[in-house]
Amino acid sequence: MLVEDLKVYQKLFKLALEVNDLTLNFPKFEMFELGSQLRRSSNSPPANLAEGFSNKHTNIYLESICRAQGEMRETRHHLKMAYHKKYITKNKLDYFLNEYEECAKMLYGLEKSLLKNHKK
Repeated sequence: MLVEDLKVYQKLFKLALEVNDLTLNFPKFEMFELGSQLRRSSNSPPANLAEGFSNKHTNIYLESICRAQGEMRETRHHLKMAYHKKYITKNKLDYFLNEYEECAKMLYGLEKSLLKNHKK
């Protein structure tokens, strides 16, 4: 099995691309500020999963999931900031927040499964 086989990885990868495209419409002065932060934080969750995926040390895999969750929270913050600065619509914000919430639930399920199997 590859990390690319995980549904949550696929979803996070797609979201990172969508957020990247979204930031290209930000004002020029935000391209290296909020835009850059959003691009980096949205790319980190799938990258963290890829880094820790299937590591023979379950704790390292669990740590990568925790880092991915933290980066998703950061991305959600930046998206809310973009909305309040009027760079994105409420519909766009809601779409991304809902998608990241679904990913958070998927990661929580993966974490629970790893912990359950690790204790055996």
